[in-house]
Amino acid sequence: MKISQGKQVTLHFALKLENGQVVDSTFDKTPATLVVGDGNLPEGFEGLLIDLEKGHKEIFTVPPENAFAQPNPNNVQSLKRTDFPSDMDLEIGLMVSFADANKAELPGVIKSIEEDVVIVDFNHPLAGQTLQFEVEILDVAVA
Repeated sequence: MKISQGKQVTLHFALKLENGQVVDSTFDKTPATLVVGDGNLPEGFEGLLIDLEKGHKEIFTVPPENAFAQPNPNNVQSLKRTDFPSDMDLEIGLMVSFADANKAELPGVIKSIEEDVVIVDFNHPLAGQTLQFEVEILDVAVA
């Protein structure tokens, strides 16, 4: 059975940077199971799985446009130091979480800290990265 929209897929995957650094992998853990089109996998990655079958192994190169997009300068925000808890130890590289207008979690990474201004980057941490997406299809079934 080939992978298509609505099919349940069980697979091992690894997501790597161009230099080979592993960002995430299930090869040494329990495999992932998803339904194609359920939103658990970005569309650019899902599209690569279409028509693959059980037993198929593949490594794809995924450009930023099909992965986590290019960084958007509008997603880098200057926030007041008072927007953070007074007892929070702020440091560059720290991931912080805010709620957006819909009360959904919005993570950001602190890029710089000045006296009363903190610069936070809300772009996805993998934005702008070309990625290697390695998959091994373990099973394809009707969802």
